[in-house]
Amino acid sequence: MKLNSPARTDAAAEDRISRFPKHKREEWTGQAYVYACVVLLVVTIFSIVGFIASKGITPFASGALRVQDLLFGRVWSPEGEPPRFGALPMLAGSAYVSFLAAAIAAPLGFCSAVFMTQIAPGLGRSVLQPAIELLAGIPSVVYGFAGLSVIVPFLRDIMPGQGFGILAGSLVLSIMILPTVASIATDALNTLPAGLKEGSFALGATRWQTICRLMLPTTLPSLLTGVVLGISRAFGEALAVQMVIGNAPHVPSSLLQSAATLTSIITLEMGNSVGGSLHNNTLWSLALILLLLTLLFVFIVRLLERRARI
Repeated sequence: MKLNSPARTDAAAEDRISRFPKHKREEWTGQAYVYACVVLLVVTIFSIVGFIASKGITPFASGALRVQDLLFGRVWSPEGEPPRFGALPMLAGSAYVSFLAAAIAAPLGFCSAVFMTQIAPGLGRSVLQPAIELLAGIPSVVYGFAGLSVIVPFLRDIMPGQGFGILAGSLVLSIMILPTVASIATDALNTLPAGLKEGSFALGATRWQTICRLMLPTTLPSLLTGVVLGISRAFGEALAVQMVIGNAPHVPSSLLQSAATLTSIITLEMGNSVGGSLHNNTLWSLALILLLLTLLFVFIVRLLERRARI
């Protein structure tokens, strides 16, 4: 048997290394890692959507519940005889709380963004912006406990009722989504060309005229994107709203009445339902509705981003 000499072996190793240099190997390794992460992310997303969809359509596929009864039914009574599963009270509660919270947070977020970028940039970046970003890091349970300890007693003292209801939930949620609205509005105002504002000043416009008639209309699609993202987060919030809204499954006729949301009903009743029962499957149907609403908000955000680029 003929043995290879050490010189020939070293030459073969150097030839392989020259064909696959170190930077090429590092590039291939990085690409493989990135592709693996992308595949894992896509598989995870589709698995979650598929699981929720398969569980959510079970009551309709089996004929135990009709879609119109779930969407437009006004009575939620899983323990009744017969049980009734009307999700309209939760849909109305989620919509009232989320849109009212956005109506409160949007002006505050826009004004804080204008202050941080146009009125007092130094003070805004050093004081106000860190304070707003700090709000994003506070856990939901802290917001809920603060609402239960401060907002609910305050509303009970100055208004009729027990303090629990749509208004309390909206006030808590407005503070929670304020960082989202303010951050996106700040980024939008910072991306405006400097010449746009200087040209307005050169034409004789005042600072407030420039802000109100030029800068805010120009960044309106981006500002609306922040509002939509805030509404999306408000729809998915569970714990903080659950602590202050009252969790009464009926369509509220007043901001001071107790109500329930999709997330509050799911979190309260999922653990008390038997897996595979009509009650449990209907709760998964509510989760599917919540998922579809989230996808709708994402689609709206994409449309607004496309309009902003145009």
